[in-house]
Amino acid sequence: MLKQLSAQDAQFLYTQTANNLTHIMGVYIYDPSTAPGGFVRFKDIIRHVESRVNTSPVFKRRLHRLPFDMDHPYWVEDEHFDIEAHMSHARLPEPGDWRQFCIATARYFSKPMDMNRPLWDIYIIEGLDRIPGIPKGSFAMLHRVHHAAADGASGAHAFIAMSDIDAKGTPAIPEPPPVEDLGDPPSSAETLSRAWSASLQSPVKFMNALMKMSPAIISSARKAIEGGMTAGVPETRFNTAVGPHKMFDGTSVALSDVALVRQKVPGATVNDVVLTTVGGALRKYLAKHKELPKESLVAVAPINLRGKDKGAGKASTPGNQVSAMSVPVRTDIADPLARLAAIRDYTVEAKEAKAGVSARIMTDLSQHIPGATMAAVARLVTSERFAVRGTNLFISNVPGAQVPLYLAGAQLVMQHGMAPLANNMGLFVATPSYNGRIAFSIICERAIMPDIAFFRTCIDESFAELMAAVPKPEKPKAATATPKPAAKATPKPKAKPKAVPKPAAKPRAKPVAKGNATGKTRKK
Repeated sequence: MLKQLSAQDAQFLYTQTANNLTHIMGVYIYDPSTAPGGFVRFKDIIRHVESRVNTSPVFKRRLHRLPFDMDHPYWVEDEHFDIEAHMSHARLPEPGDWRQFCIATARYFSKPMDMNRPLWDIYIIEGLDRIPGIPKGSFAMLHRVHHAAADGASGAHAFIAMSDIDAKGTPAIPEPPPVEDLGDPPSSAETLSRAWSASLQSPVKFMNALMKMSPAIISSARKAIEGGMTAGVPETRFNTAVGPHKMFDGTSVALSDVALVRQKVPGATVNDVVLTTVGGALRKYLAKHKELPKESLVAVAPINLRGKDKGAGKASTPGNQVSAMSVPVRTDIADPLARLAAIRDYTVEAKEAKAGVSARIMTDLSQHIPGATMAAVARLVTSERFAVRGTNLFISNVPGAQVPLYLAGAQLVMQHGMAPLANNMGLFVATPSYNGRIAFSIICERAIMPDIAFFRTCIDESFAELMAAVPKPEKPKAATATPKPAAKATPKPKAKPKAVPKPAAKPRAKPVAKGNATGKTRKK
């Protein structure tokens, strides 16, 4: 049956430009020594991926766009699907170290995808022998998927479905969901009829949705006016137009260390620690460049709606089902644990019930806007001239598998993620987790952050400060209460000595009154 893109999926098509490409990319490094024979050839990888193309609808369906975007596009089967057209490989130039790998990764990410084929591709990079911590002979797989086809959760699920849980080739997902039959591409008459019908029904559906959500909109507006939901967004180097040349770098920390940091501030989550680490790194980076504003920088963090709302899809369902919330990362607080406590307090109040409501409302309302109108508005509000400064950066935390994964027998040893930038949002920090570690993947534009390696160092130092920080004992509260009774008891002994001389003075007065003259005569 025909399947049309949702309004949220279509937005990633309408907002794409030559400088702002809206695809996401997984960066995976494998050790082939675990494979049979101790090596993996490029054709082995092709054969493995080909055996898993039926695990997700993403692999074989392509877009069918309408003229002038009069309605949202449709997904149709690619009648010319060829696995080798989606896969390529290369070798790093000398010296083949981490810096060279980051450059090659960023260049591939900066290239546009072929929008006439299924919206995914794979790029294999060999020659990683001089990267610290990576076994010799390892190779990297850069897996791109357009954001119109998948979000972080569904993209991660598609990758796991393509992976194994051992070197023998046991699929990580034994029984993937059946791939639906999309049928033949719709005819011109059918698409025009559907577009016309959607345009006529859109105003009615839009008003109905607006009336249903009016209490939420009023509540959201009241909280915004009171200042309890949103914070001012200071102007930084990240709030500028984004060019075509992206940059990449990354580091990682152990999830066990993140758990130790969480214990220092009761109620803190993994995501709170991530936000605090990035906030500390931004504070160091901007202070070094003498650009640290007095106000806290604000980040947008996604909220996964899958499985939470009634009727929400599972991770195996392609497309986008996300909302978002704005979070101050408290770059205005120097103490790392105080910063973590402040972020914890905010996220407890803001999660979905407050800060996510605006994004959910806009997402639901956008479903009833005609395709042509949405396309025009989306291009306008994200353009270089009219883009709104609604945030300073984007921070995404997508949990991954916590067991070793394999591809054609090779074990996955490192994972990173990359996501699109936008005008007035020139920094993205993706934090996928895998097998006991969480990565900090930095995506920026060359003109905005030419010293991206320094920012990576700032992240390492920020997390090290959280690890070394010692929570302040909660004795000050008890200490302030203890001296109060002591202070009251102290004056009592002082008051008694003052009362003692009074009775002693009375006996003296009696002899003086009886023999006053005698006393005076004796003294003389």
